[in-house]
Amino acid sequence: MARVTVEDCIEKIPNRFRLVLLAAHRARNISAGSALTIDRDNDKNPVVALREIADETLDMDGLKESLVTGLQRVLPSEDEEQENVTASAAPAEAEMEALPAPIELDESEMLKALQADRDGAPDGRL
Repeated sequence: MARVTVEDCIEKIPNRFRLVLLAAHRARNISAGSALTIDRDNDKNPVVALREIADETLDMDGLKESLVTGLQRVLPSEDEEQENVTASAAPAEAEMEALPAPIELDESEMLKALQADRDGAPDGRL
């Protein structure tokens, strides 16, 4: 196949949006060092990805899973970590209650404190 046309790939993946997503994902994988399933023939990565799709030399289910996993914002391993963080939050809340209450400042005291912070002068706060 000298040139890849959309028609060659549409026969394999009827949805053009899905075709673009899969081809772009495969091209990124090739850029990252993934092994080629066809000869490059001096083609760039997107063209190689389309040729692989048109020739059906890829595991399409694996490619789809890889794409979905790459687009997920929360990975399964992060879910487990989130559950562990939630379970250990109770002792942290108890420690927060042990901290002293914040000091209430009126507007003039707040202004003096901010000016002292800006000027680098100590103001006696903890």
